Amino acid sequence: MAVKRKFISTRLLKEGMKLDQAIVDSTGRSLIEKGAYLDDFHIEYLQGKGIGGVYIQEGEPDADELEMQIPQFTKELIEKSRVNDPVKVQLTESVRKRVGEGIQFLYNNTDAENFSEATDNVANELMKTIVDNDAVAIDISMLKVSDEYTFKHSVDVATMAMIIGKKHGLSDKEIHDLGIAGLLHDVGKSKIPNEVLNKAGRLTDNEFALMKQHTLFGFEILKNRKEFPESIMLGVLQHHEKINGKGYPIGSSADKIHSYAKIISVADIYDALVTERPYKSGFPKGIAIEMIMAMTDELDFDALKSFLSSVILYSVDSIIQLSNGEKAKVVENNPENCLRPKVVGLSSGKLYDLANDITCASLIIQ
Repeated sequence: MAVKRKFISTRLLKEGMKLDQAIVDSTGRSLIEKGAYLDDFHIEYLQGKGIGGVYIQEGEPDADELEMQIPQFTKELIEKSRVNDPVKVQLTESVRKRVGEGIQFLYNNTDAENFSEATDNVANELMKTIVDNDAVAIDISMLKVSDEYTFKHSVDVATMAMIIGKKHGLSDKEIHDLGIAGLLHDVGKSKIPNEVLNKAGRLTDNEFALMKQHTLFGFEILKNRKEFPESIMLGVLQHHEKINGKGYPIGSSADKIHSYAKIISVADIYDALVTERPYKSGFPKGIAIEMIMAMTDELDFDALKSFLSSVILYSVDSIIQLSNGEKAKVVENNPENCLRPKVVGLSSGKLYDLANDITCASLIIQ
């Protein structure tokens, strides 16, 4: 959408509108900068000063238009400061198709004779994708393999868990088995009636109690087949256990929870937070990260730390909006704090090191 400049009466201003002019006093001092997003205080100030109207900006520039607006010195700073992201998992369309079909088969055919073989094949697809390009990071927005939540969620969780496991220094065999546990962590939901599983409203106490049994149902499915090692079965059984002992189905303490389950729990919660469901909207990725960082009493710290250093929220070269009203381009991610990358302001040509520069402490990415 092209940007348009529009003059509007201050009586009609609304919070969130973008100012397309600077508001200055009689000495030329800037009171409200051009590009600022108006809040109630700004609007009240403009009206109180008797300013009849101001120019606002409508629409957003497309990528080509935005690139043309960047001054040359800013482009040079961007190029000088730019550091490539760590290699991220890339699922090709053919891999997405095979993995999507494979996971749907598994959840719809838990009694199939070739169930374990099919599970192994799907895990091999994901393992090959990670190994072939030596991936060490993941962008959640790149993972979608199906429009059906259960299938998409299972693949997302498995892929994230495998990357976390790689950060943990697990062997290839352990990463592969962790992937299987991630793929099958919700397989017990195949035993939950669809009217409960896909209910748009709040579950009743009885329905929620039934839903919580999916971990036990999944464990029984794998146990009865006698083809899966205990580590995978525990990953499925315990992925809703919490290190403070307040999880389910047993309420196990931290030392009783298998490492696979601890890793899957982090990936499971994050993906559930950012994914839209019939009964809830997905949280923005940054908000979800802040929420999960606050769960240190529930989640294993090492698994959480490996997850946070693996997830790329704002890919290098992506355009973000700073809380000071300026658009900026991401030039380097911070493995210690995925919420605070280095960015270059497109209009100011200023390098903002959000993680390490104290003068940027009040700035956030909106």
